[in-house]
Amino acid sequence: MLDILVVAPHPDDAELGMGGTILKMKAEGFAVGILDLTSGEPTPYGSPEIRARETAAATQVLGIDWRENLGLPNRSLEASLEARGQLAAVLRRTRPRWVFAPYWIDAHPDHLAATQLIEAARFWAKLTKSGLPGEPHYPERVLYYYCTHLRLVPQPAFVVDISPFWEKKQEAIACYRSQVIEGRPQDPPTFLDRLRDQASTWGWSIGTRYGEPFASREPVGIGSLQGLV
Repeated sequence: MLDILVVAPHPDDAELGMGGTILKMKAEGFAVGILDLTSGEPTPYGSPEIRARETAAATQVLGIDWRENLGLPNRSLEASLEARGQLAAVLRRTRPRWVFAPYWIDAHPDHLAATQLIEAARFWAKLTKSGLPGEPHYPERVLYYYCTHLRLVPQPAFVVDISPFWEKKQEAIACYRSQVIEGRPQDPPTFLDRLRDQASTWGWSIGTRYGEPFASREPVGIGSLQGLV
């Protein structure tokens, strides 16, 4: 049973988009899992074996409670009925309270399909007389993290202060060497430099060192103003 399930189109998307928040939630005692929808391969400098080793290393750094891969096709991910049933079954099995999905505007077709798939599977997971395994379950909320291939400056619903967890997030991302280091320019600003700059900007927006932005299609409720930074 999970409190939070982060669904990622590819291994590394969860770490890139919300690795700091994952670490923060774990530190606060939440049970956190990641479901990667595809292997993320092929890529120019990776392979299924390399990507599996990188994912295992990043998972250990994050210290999360659960991680699986749904085995859907990379580069041709579709929000099909078959995939919807597979994901709905995982939601029934893990029973998360909150689900995190990629932001719904992106240039990457896999990311767009992932978001559609997650939203549809959330609805299917609650249905009775459906033929799906497990008991019906409806996650209370879907929230959206930014790991986009568009150079956009979003207006998020909220920003999480990840300042104490930034170095650990960088460590988790660096595990994906085939994706974030090999084949990328090493002259500053590097890919990792850009990530730091983005996190610093979001931290600036809320008066902290580093932050991660999130979106929501629905209003976000808070129990107390004491949580505001």
